Amino acid sequence: MDTITIGGDLTVHRLGFGAMRLTGPGRDRADGQKILRRALELGIDFVDTADSYDLGDNETLIGDTVGAHEPVVIATKGGHVNLGRRWIPLGRPEYLRQQALLSRKRLRRDRIDLYQLHRVDPAVPLSDQVGALKQLQDDGVVRHVGLSQVTVEQIEEARRITPIVSVQNRYNLHERQDDEVVDHCTRHGIAYIPWAPLAKGVHSREALSWLLARSPVIVPIPGTSRLDHLEENCTL
Repeated sequence: MDTITIGGDLTVHRLGFGAMRLTGPGRDRADGQKILRRALELGIDFVDTADSYDLGDNETLIGDTVGAHEPVVIATKGGHVNLGRRWIPLGRPEYLRQQALLSRKRLRRDRIDLYQLHRVDPAVPLSDQVGALKQLQDDGVVRHVGLSQVTVEQIEEARRITPIVSVQNRYNLHERQDDEVVDHCTRHGIAYIPWAPLAKGVHSREALSWLLARSPVIVPIPGTSRLDHLEENCTL
């Protein structure tokens, strides 16, 4: 697999792993750990999670499985709260700081490699939300800052406050409404991490190959709770 260097110092393979499905109701923790370990064996060295995935348990599983010194880049997100079937953005600076500190502890890391604003909270100025993440950088809690589900204009507003090294928006072979953002990230060397990368009705190999060819900054993060699907995704 090709590699990409995120933020100038985090070199990873261009096929990552979305960990969301490793935990949740009815999921066996040992199975989740087995799948994550197998992903690492297959050469995956970029894992994506969020504090809202099962109230932090997803991060805990990753921290318990990967350990503090495993050579894998972990990206997590904060600022999006899961209330049962309802998701709401929550970008108050004090909340973002609290969640980043909790994420760092659950992931068992001295510093979070990549911390992304999960959603922009329309009730809080974007400058305040990104400013909170910059303060976390300055304090050594996080290494790099990214954004999720944002426009070109929001990316540029955030870049005036601190370097933005990644954007995580919904994008796949069928849902190409984000072409402008992909092209913007390509021009500026910002890693573009598409969530829901496997388009419905399209074979995973075809979908992932298309994404990898679309731009050199794209890092797909297909997630799965099945070993056979994981291994299939990695045979590119």
